[in-house]
Amino acid sequence: MQRRITAGIDRLVTTGALIAGYAALGLSALITFEVIARKFFSFSLQGVDEIGGYVLAIGVAFSFAYALLQRAHTRVDVLLERLPALLRAPLNLAAMLALAALAGFMAWRGLSTLGETLEFGSRASTPLQTPLWIPQALWVAGLGLFALLALCLAGRALWLTLAGRGEAVNAEFGPRTTEDELDEARQEYAATPSRLPEEQSL
Repeated sequence: MQRRITAGIDRLVTTGALIAGYAALGLSALITFEVIARKFFSFSLQGVDEIGGYVLAIGVAFSFAYALLQRAHTRVDVLLERLPALLRAPLNLAAMLALAALAGFMAWRGLSTLGETLEFGSRASTPLQTPLWIPQALWVAGLGLFALLALCLAGRALWLTLAGRGEAVNAEFGPRTTEDELDEARQEYAATPSRLPEEQSL
């Protein structure tokens, strides 16, 4: 059951990150069209900068969870890697608990902001007059997904620690090492079929 729940959250996180990436790509195309239209046709779309702000805020919120899934958040590990595994495990647990607390706080404050927007019916003070609850709801959804994933991972880290599995805590929640990244690159390369005949013969 735990694995199914974790797999479901993983799929949600990956899907959210993909949608955010495609949205950023679409924003790039929109900005390109805006620049060309202004330069050559003296024509301008209204609100591209506003839409860009929404896309970036929502995309970043969903990307928080994906970065956590990939252990891509920045960790200062100059001293951590020099400590014995017995000491690294509780520090990695503390880092995961702190991140979960931060993610929960961000989601809570996002919900509070969304509540105020709904209460006052706030709109953007721009030509589009966008009802702010629409982009804010998507933004809060991203923060909520980040908080949910962080809470699940913090719970797993705590469970592993209480079970005395410090090595598993370090392996799953410690900072990514150069060797980890190299192993991942090797696995991706091995999983990619070779397209060139000369590569197959090597």
